[in-house]
Amino acid sequence: MAQATTPLDTLISLTRDSRDSASIELGNSRRDLQNAKSQLETLTRYRLEYRQRLQQAMESGIGPDSWRNYQQFLASLDAAIARARQTLGERETRVNQGQKRWQNEQRKLSAYDTLATRRDTAAQQRANRQEQRLADEMAAGLVLRRQRQDTNSESSH
Repeated sequence: MAQATTPLDTLISLTRDSRDSASIELGNSRRDLQNAKSQLETLTRYRLEYRQRLQQAMESGIGPDSWRNYQQFLASLDAAIARARQTLGERETRVNQGQKRWQNEQRKLSAYDTLATRRDTAAQQRANRQEQRLADEMAAGLVLRRQRQDTNSESSH
């Protein structure tokens, strides 16, 4: 990269920061998604176990009050499962959006890095040409001095 900070260098820095921020947000979203999946699995498993208990209680004989309590609790579990599914869907959407944002920032950063590489390559080529020009001029000057010396030494003889 060039020594001085250019607008392109600033863009690269800002885009890198934005990409890093998107990466952190994506990580958080993935963690939240995993937590939502875990919560849904736990609720679903608990509902199944509770439903099995109700089945066993019904086989043993259950009073109407107990049956109503079981039913109400199962209904509240079903509502909690529905909310957990909704939350899971929202978290999946957030992860997808986060992935798109990260990919977009990464694409921009790659494009800017490519531009910076081209800029640096062009600057290096200019420096190499300048160095070659100076070397050619020095060589030409050396040849002229030798020719003058040869001419001067022939005329003095």
